Amino acid sequence: MNTHCHHPWTRLNRFRNELDRLFEPVSPAMNASEDNSHVVTCDWVPTVDIKEEQNSFVLYADIPGVDPKAVEITMEKGILTLKGERNGEAREVRNHYKRAERAWGAFYRRFSLPDMADPEHITAKALNGVLEVTIPKRTQAQARKIVVES
Repeated sequence: MNTHCHHPWTRLNRFRNELDRLFEPVSPAMNASEDNSHVVTCDWVPTVDIKEEQNSFVLYADIPGVDPKAVEITMEKGILTLKGERNGEAREVRNHYKRAERAWGAFYRRFSLPDMADPEHITAKALNGVLEVTIPKRTQAQARKIVVES
């Protein structure tokens, strides 16, 4: 006869570990306490990719269903801010849905930019629900050796 030890909490613990893994940050350098790119008052948070190229940083934000003209992009004190809103249907209409997973309402994201970012030449465009913000890098002055005359 085989003895089998049954632990009733094993499945629940395994489920909790899977949920924790699902919601953990994408990179180890970023954790929830450090990510201040959105605030509690927003209704949803667009997913974002940021890529560094030789002469610029490029930010891609998924904003399907958002009018690009209604997106507000500001740069102040090294912080790039994206704000906007995706209009949804009235609650009465949504009550007739069997499933409603798409988020709607206001969004708000903030990103700290490095000192080399050039705030004067930031450009943005939207295509097929993806907002692309290009942040050029400033040209770095070359180090120069100064000779002390005697």
